[in-house]
Amino acid sequence: MKLRFTAGITLLLLSYSPSFAIDLNRPDVAAFIQTMADEHSYDVATLRGILEQAEIKPSIIDLISKPAEKTLTWAEYRPIFMTRKRVRAGAAFWRENRQVLECISADTGVPVEILVGIIGVETYFGRITGGHRVLDALATLTFSYPPRAKFFRGELEQFLLLVREEQMTATDAVGSYAGAMGRPQFMPSSYRAFAVDSTGDGKRDIWNDWADVAGSIANYFLAHGWKPGEEIATRATLGSSWSGPLPKNKLRPEETVGSLSKKGVMFSTGLPHDSASQLLTFAGADGAEHWVGFHNFFVITRYNHSAMYAMAVHQLGQEIAVEVQRGAP
Repeated sequence: MKLRFTAGITLLLLSYSPSFAIDLNRPDVAAFIQTMADEHSYDVATLRGILEQAEIKPSIIDLISKPAEKTLTWAEYRPIFMTRKRVRAGAAFWRENRQVLECISADTGVPVEILVGIIGVETYFGRITGGHRVLDALATLTFSYPPRAKFFRGELEQFLLLVREEQMTATDAVGSYAGAMGRPQFMPSSYRAFAVDSTGDGKRDIWNDWADVAGSIANYFLAHGWKPGEEIATRATLGSSWSGPLPKNKLRPEETVGSLSKKGVMFSTGLPHDSASQLLTFAGADGAEHWVGFHNFFVITRYNHSAMYAMAVHQLGQEIAVEVQRGAP
């Protein structure tokens, strides 16, 4: 008797299974290997040798199925990052790396507080960079997670090219359950496209070199349209002329400063009336919080596709900047 499972049931059953090796003769795996050989001249024997070391880990599927940005409210999400301990750690990090951070900020126009905010949210200033082998994470999500197999197939491809280009050992790279690597948590495609060698030593080291980490983050923001000197977000209230339901938080601005003002959104900004803007609403600890996000806010969402994430980066960076200016130990 044949048993037929839906994708959801298959994933549920898989989540209770132990880790296992990839079957290199499975049609989709064999097709991937052949594509790498045809499109990138990847040596088949070398690639098979790498993939046979990969493990499919059901625990990774459990983790990616419930990311915090999609399961928590702002009232629950914000306290994860906005702690006194993390702010003080960020201030200490800023002071210890002031010359590097401020030099990169001056060269790129990306504020130090944004660089520090990203590093603080992503890896707690390098303390938490993930404990999964990138090879395992990407192989698992490519070959055993149908909902996003296409995306992760591309990232596995990019990772294997990166291994060849940087002469890395594929099993050495460690990162998040989604395959994000190093202190800035770059996906392989971002590493290949945006990582930079800020020290001139011939390496793009996002695991150990803070100059390369900060330079790579700044380069990512510039490539995604960061506008130096422009505001990021500001608190707002809804005036008496506001009517209608609140829009869902978006990842791209669809309004302008002028259009929001006409609709009854009250906020302060020095940006021109035609500047891209969007009303944002978060379920905060004291009720609904209204904000207006400007162009640079949505550049932050390109790093992680979540308005809550972008707000956490923005607020953490601001708090750290205040702590640094205060000069507290």
